[in-house]
Parts: sequence; structure tokens; C-alpha cells
Amino acid sequence: MILDFSSLPEMKEENFKGGEGELCASYYLDDMHRIMKAALKPGASIGYHCHDNGSEIIEILSGEGKVLYDDGEEPLKAGDVHYCPKGHSHSLINDSNKDLEFLAVVTML
Repeated sequence: MILDFSSLPEMKEENFKGGEGELCASYYLDDMHRIMKAALKPGASIGYHCHDNGSEIIEILSGEGKVLYDDGEEPLKAGDVHYCPKGHSHSLINDSNKDLEFLAVVTML
């Protein structure tokens, strides 16, 4: 199955999960997964949250930023993959002056 994100509607969300600024995203949803191709605008973030019922994988497509993960902080750049297993917490932050584009896969168990 090929997912053509260019054919899916793009949604703009302010303060996603309690974060700052604007997230632009296209979603594919089924019973087990949420797959999102998205961009965080400069200075924007996804709020710190816990994955109680599943995990999340984020691949950085372009740009730079950082992830807060449990008690630490990790820098991210294009080509990096961040994994947040079930029971762990994280936040994605664009602390650069360009869009941070990424692909995220969230399992919903």
C-alpha cells in the first residue's frame, strides 16, 4: 500500500499536545496506526506527552531540532530516527529558523 500524503488534506494545528506554535500535518489512520507527515514551524513544538498505549517512531526528513525524551535531551537532524517506546515520554521541538519536517508512525494498541 502506498500512502500519497500529497493527496491527503493538510491540517494546521496550534499548540499540538500542549506545545507551542503551529504544526502542519497530513494523516493516515487505521485501527492500529496513525501515520503523519508533518512540519513544525520555527520555534514550534509538540508538547511533552507519554505513550501509555503504544509507541512512536519519528524520522526527520529535513531541518534540525531536538527531542526531550524521559529525563534527557537529544539533538535531531535530517536522517535521524527517534523511537519512543510504550510507557515513555517525549516532546519534539523545532529550535531552528527553518521548518522541521518529519514522518511519524504511532501504534495504538
